[in-house]
Amino acid sequence: MTDPAAARDVLRYAILLVEDDDGDALLVEELLHDTDLPHTLTRCRTAAEARAALASGTVDCVLLDLHLPDASGLESVQAIQSDTHAAIIVLTGLDEPRAGVDALAAGAQDYLIKGKVEPDLMQRALRYAVQRKQAERANAALQIGRLRAEENARLERGLLPEPLLSSSTVTASSRYYPGRAQALLGGDFLDVVQTDDGNIHAVIGDVSGHGPDAAALGVCLRIAWRALVLGGHRDQQLLHLLEQIHIAERAGSDLFTTCTLITLDPEAATVTLHLAGHHEPLLVTADGARVVTAAHGVALGIVPGLGKWPSTTVALPARGALVAYTDGLIEGFADDHAARLGVEGLLDIIGTIDTPDPGSHLDQLIARSRTLNADRHTDDLAVLRLDWNNSHTGRTPSEWRTVP
Repeated sequence: MTDPAAARDVLRYAILLVEDDDGDALLVEELLHDTDLPHTLTRCRTAAEARAALASGTVDCVLLDLHLPDASGLESVQAIQSDTHAAIIVLTGLDEPRAGVDALAAGAQDYLIKGKVEPDLMQRALRYAVQRKQAERANAALQIGRLRAEENARLERGLLPEPLLSSSTVTASSRYYPGRAQALLGGDFLDVVQTDDGNIHAVIGDVSGHGPDAAALGVCLRIAWRALVLGGHRDQQLLHLLEQIHIAERAGSDLFTTCTLITLDPEAATVTLHLAGHHEPLLVTADGARVVTAAHGVALGIVPGLGKWPSTTVALPARGALVAYTDGLIEGFADDHAARLGVEGLLDIIGTIDTPDPGSHLDQLIARSRTLNADRHTDDLAVLRLDWNNSHTGRTPSEWRTVP
């Protein structure tokens, strides 16, 4: 059963009176006493004392005299306002007709004229000032949320562009989920383009860290990758150039980037991989899914200028899909014993999904991994799926192999 006294305490207003004149302070105390407003009252004589009191406790409303020993006029409002989220009501004299209006323009919520305040007016002013301040803070938070959403949308467009594909035999599907609610996107990025020779080039990458610096670097690398690929750069040379851009654009020397480069040749029915500290992709067919075994190289930015990224070329079946992903998909938890999902867990999930639609397949894959994780791991995740159907040049499952 709820304690009535406790309920009253919840509704009690914490009021800070900043007044150096003992007589005026006593009048305010008596006015508050005559109201039926549940409150606690703390008094300070200077702006410095008020700032210390605001730093050490919760205050709902500040009753502020404009003439203090260490601050005067609007300076008083500014001195207090910078240290609190509480409502501010200024106390002005009869000979200061403009002081209250100026205080409102400076950020105060209301003003009262000394000697012209009745208990009802005091109570009403306090309640309205506190509610007005709460509304201002809520509106400010809403505006910040809108700006953050707009920034996320701009970053997402940069991290996850529309594929440039003209092939009728290859399609691309992708998904991205930020790891933290209301957070800026992280540095996961992906892209797909088809060049004039008919080859499909794809990249998926993950900049270490989270927030605007990682996202901005991810956008930079994604755009650079597209421009370099369309400009004819390939393989080791392409990765060396990307590493140079990574080093030039990163905000701190501790940032590094993992990525996988994919070159799919539909005519030859092969895929060539370059792994820079990143996961091997998965090959998915009607007969199941497996890891595409490939040689590994170091992540970009770990040993600048010294990295080696060997290539691996694999023959492909006539129909299938290649699934590449970032850490967030497999590093989540898979059970109540804090075991990680891992690649094997990912393959188990894929084995239970039965849908011909690539987008639905990705949605179910991510949904099941996130359900198992139950929000215990909060890394971003990006997934890219390339599907092809070329019955004339592909291999049967028994012919999957690494091409010399």
